[in-house]
Amino acid sequence: MSEVFPKIGRRRARILAFQALFAWDAAGITPETLTQFTWLRRNPPPSTQDLGFSRLLFLGTLEHLREIDGCVSSRLEHWDFVRLNKVDKAILRLSAYSLLFQKDIPPVVVIHEAVSIARDFGTDDSFRFVNGVLDNIAKSA
Repeated sequence: MSEVFPKIGRRRARILAFQALFAWDAAGITPETLTQFTWLRRNPPPSTQDLGFSRLLFLGTLEHLREIDGCVSSRLEHWDFVRLNKVDKAILRLSAYSLLFQKDIPPVVVIHEAVSIARDFGTDDSFRFVNGVLDNIAKSA
């Protein structure tokens, strides 16, 4: 389904989906509110296609959350899923959704985008952690 969205702007769309997922987990904001993107203050505003792809990623992640969390949790070494920081958790959930359910997107692209988001929004070590977990998921997906 994601092939209807052009590749330009997908990074921006992934960042919006990550931010929505983070807000949902951290603040308990409803998916209905988040997918309206009224919280977004950007100039220029994202395109309709970017927002559509963001919704697809965000809502798809929520729809498959139990399976995604189980998959991520089973790939953690020396970590407890509930103790992950919310930024890393949101990146892992979003990217695991793409790896597991968006087979038209190459795993290397998903992992690269996740690592980039982790570098921008996570801790100093987030990108390494995210890379390792997602690489493990990609090998078995």
